[in-house]
Amino acid sequence: MTKGNSTKITDELYQYVLAHNPPLDEVQRGLVETTYKVFPDSAGMQSAQEQGPLLAFLVRLTGARHIVELGTFTGFSSLSMAQAMPADGRLIACDVSEEWTAYAREAWAKAGVADRIDLRIAPALETLRAMPAEPHIDLAYMDADKQSQIAYWEELVPRLRQGALLVTDNTLFHGSVLDPAATGGAAGVQAYNDHVVADPRMESVLLAISDGITLSRKR
Repeated sequence: MTKGNSTKITDELYQYVLAHNPPLDEVQRGLVETTYKVFPDSAGMQSAQEQGPLLAFLVRLTGARHIVELGTFTGFSSLSMAQAMPADGRLIACDVSEEWTAYAREAWAKAGVADRIDLRIAPALETLRAMPAEPHIDLAYMDADKQSQIAYWEELVPRLRQGALLVTDNTLFHGSVLDPAATGGAAGVQAYNDHVVADPRMESVLLAISDGITLSRKR
């Protein structure tokens, strides 16, 4: 089967994409720049710049008031989602690093959304399992340990409301999903993608955005 679109995303075309998306505000831009300056070896864990406006768009589109994020890092994605939520919305942000999330806390405060975000420093599975078991989550964003994603999925799906959205980042994992000898995180993403597409509780699409984004809707 041939692919239907052969557009190659060059650096110039990527800049064109950014120029035709909603621009990052001062706090978002400052956080992106600080992350690359302070954590140059880890900055690749930050959600891509075009994903901030996309996540905000999805929050507004779904009217999400209860959001869960797995993998906060320095807070760009949670900042983008919290800014798009209603003032009485709540975002539970899960991470294991006080160092990284200190920058997130600072950005949330600058943007005036710190009161919407409940940061929980603990293994994400522990945080998920401590949540109410009934469906109550409107939107979830998964960008955490790739080898634990199936376990995260199995905790999240029963807690999603009907019509709720689960967004998963890095589902192409730099192209290594094609490697039959993949190990570690790449093997985790391979197994996760197969698990997602076979789950009848959800309808999912994998999009070639950034490093791959999968959108999954609760039936």
